[in-house]
Amino acid sequence: QLQASGGGLVQAGGSLRLSCAASGRTFNYYNMGWFRQAAGKEREFVAVISPSGGRTDYSESVQGRLTISRDNAKNTVYLQMNSLKPEDTAVYYCAAHFAGGRQILLTIAIAYDYWGQGTQVTVSS
Repeated sequence: QLQASGGGLVQAGGSLRLSCAASGRTFNYYNMGWFRQAAGKEREFVAVISPSGGRTDYSESVQGRLTISRDNAKNTVYLQMNSLKPEDTAVYYCAAHFAGGRQILLTIAIAYDYWGQGTQVTVSS
């Protein structure tokens, strides 16, 4: 089970940090990803991190502004969001993909096994 939190309303240029807490004992076997869905649009990939935290990947639209990290001792993944823009407004979802030792970072939503409930991020201009 994944529980996302940390969303809210922020002005353009501001920052937020999203958290996603996972239950279970196998957190460190999973790639963890963040996706977002704006109103009327498809869900899109934002960022992903490997089980160890050593590898990450980002969408081009957030590269350099958003940073994904994880704390395996706390079963939690984070998304630090800086220099936010109005186009970042969306519901943000965390998701888990069972890596099983494979060195792959997937960016497509259908590949993910578990999803959190989403947290709303609104960036005002």
